[in-house]
Amino acid sequence: MFKILGVDHIGIASTDLADGEFWKLLGLKSNGEETVADQKVTTAFYPTTEDEQHGEIELLVATEPDSPIAKFIDKNGGRGGIQHIALRVDNLEAALAELKEKGVRLIDEKPRRGAGGKNIAFIHPKATHGVLLELCQVIE
Repeated sequence: MFKILGVDHIGIASTDLADGEFWKLLGLKSNGEETVADQKVTTAFYPTTEDEQHGEIELLVATEPDSPIAKFIDKNGGRGGIQHIALRVDNLEAALAELKEKGVRLIDEKPRRGAGGKNIAFIHPKATHGVLLELCQVIE
């Protein structure tokens, strides 16, 4: 059995990390940029809590034309938008095993390395009424 610990972040597809200026106007500060080569993205996180543990805004920019972010933007008429919602779990492997056993359609059956020091896995949008859902676990 696994436990959901809370909303980890909301992923927003963008064409330019300079779009982070809006989040700065709200008083949020970026904790830096990170490129995740195997996902073909560069990210910038904007924590929304003082402890920087939950509720971040993640801006995602494609680094390759075949990136999932580039495809999302193309489908969205050249504009960005909310690409995914991520929930933090206490045991990602257990979550994936349990969901698979219950017949939930998964994109990732095993955790993979994501941005921000986390292991991640995606649930297929067909299982979540059209929402791309990411599960993540902080790597200790």
